[in-house]
Amino acid sequence: MTVDDEAAPRTAGEGASSTGKEPGRRRHTAAYWAVGVGAVAALLLVLLATRPSGEDREAESTLIGQPAPAITGTTMTGEQFDLADLEGRWVVVNFFASWCVPCRVEHPELVAFSEAHSATGDASVLSVAFDDTPEAVAAFFEENGGDWPVVTEDLGNVVLDYGVLGVPESFLVSPDGEIVERIIGGVTREGLDQLIAEAEGS
Repeated sequence: MTVDDEAAPRTAGEGASSTGKEPGRRRHTAAYWAVGVGAVAALLLVLLATRPSGEDREAESTLIGQPAPAITGTTMTGEQFDLADLEGRWVVVNFFASWCVPCRVEHPELVAFSEAHSATGDASVLSVAFDDTPEAVAAFFEENGGDWPVVTEDLGNVVLDYGVLGVPESFLVSPDGEIVERIIGGVTREGLDQLIAEAEGS
């Protein structure tokens, strides 16, 4: 037997196709990525759902002092709504979701605020559904009360226009249609009345 006829010794795995293991590796990598993305999404949802309600927290916004971006759409009762129709009164534009725990906490405060101003008609509440369905929103109001416009559909870019990052988040709009304040977190009736009094006294 010549040297050429002898098979050179192989190390373990030498000569075997390495591509046989690559699909498995890719599947494992994809699975890890999917788990990671899912965990981040779940964490974000938890953070939004448990956003502190506490006291009103006024926040900076480039919209303050500017005309309020238009809000038009379909309400949960199927009517067409336009924010411009509320000009002449104070408006609390409240971004909320039925799945948001702090939104449920603040809701009685909005009901109290709305009822306190319904007789004089000097202030109103407008709710804008954030990542929610008309059915869930309707069930929320059926359970918790509230008699004001609730826009649930055909909102366009209103969330982007207002720069809303989570819920609850509210904007106080003056009778002449100008944004006076941005509030991150849950509102209170007392806090809203105080903001209005301060704005009227300035």
